[in-house]
Amino acid sequence: MKLLIVEDDPDLRRQLSTGLSERGYTVEEASDGEDALYLGREYPYDLAIVDLGLPKVSGIEVIRQWRSQERNFPILILTARGDWQDKVEGLEAGADDYLVKPFHIEELVARLNALLRRAAGHARPQFDFGPLSLDTAARVVYLDGEPVKLTSYEYRTFEYLVLNAGKTVSKTELTEHLYHQDYDRDSNVLEVFIRRLRQKLDPEQSLQPIETVRGLGYRFVLKATDNAG
Repeated sequence: MKLLIVEDDPDLRRQLSTGLSERGYTVEEASDGEDALYLGREYPYDLAIVDLGLPKVSGIEVIRQWRSQERNFPILILTARGDWQDKVEGLEAGADDYLVKPFHIEELVARLNALLRRAAGHARPQFDFGPLSLDTAARVVYLDGEPVKLTSYEYRTFEYLVLNAGKTVSKTELTEHLYHQDYDRDSNVLEVFIRRLRQKLDPEQSLQPIETVRGLGYRFVLKATDNAG
C-alpha cells in the first residue's frame, strides 16, 4: 500500500517513514501543506497521514481541499492537540480517524490497516479463497494453511490485487501503488512478480487466481468463501 506522510517535524517524519517502510508500505513524504496539496492532487495514494499543525497550509485545510477535489483515500490525523474540538474539526473536514501524539507505531499500523480494510469494503483482516488466504494484519499469505514465502513486493502486489478483487488493475496503477513517483513505469518487473506469484500460489495451476487481461492489466478472480471478511 502507498502512503503519504504529511508532517513538518523532520525527526518524526523520518521515524514514521522508516517504521512504515520496514513494515512493507511504500511511503512518500511532505513537510508542509502546500506540498501535501500538490502530491495528494497529482498522485494516487491508498492513505494519507496528516499532522494538523503544518506550515503554509494547515492540515485541516489540506483535508478540506482534498475532499473538495474528490480525493477519497482514507486520512488519519496525527495531532499533539488533545482537545476534543480539534479532533471533531479534523473529522468534519473529512478525516477518517485520528491519533494523538505521542503514540506507539504498533497502534498507528493497526489503525492504518483498519482504515485500508474499511476503504476496500472489508471489516476483517482475513480473506479466504478456498485453499488460499490472505491475512493483511500479519501480512502473510497461506496456501492450504501453510505460509507462502513471498518477497515484500510480491506480497504488496498480491495484496493490492486482492483488495481490488474483480477489478482489472493496470500495470501503471500497480506500479504507482508499489513504487515512488520517479520509478520507471515501463519496467517489466511487474510481469516477473505476477509470474512468481502464480508459481508460488498456484503450483498445480488449479486455482488460476490472477488473470491477465490482455492490453489492460491483471485481475484477481477467485471468489471469497463464506468465512471471508
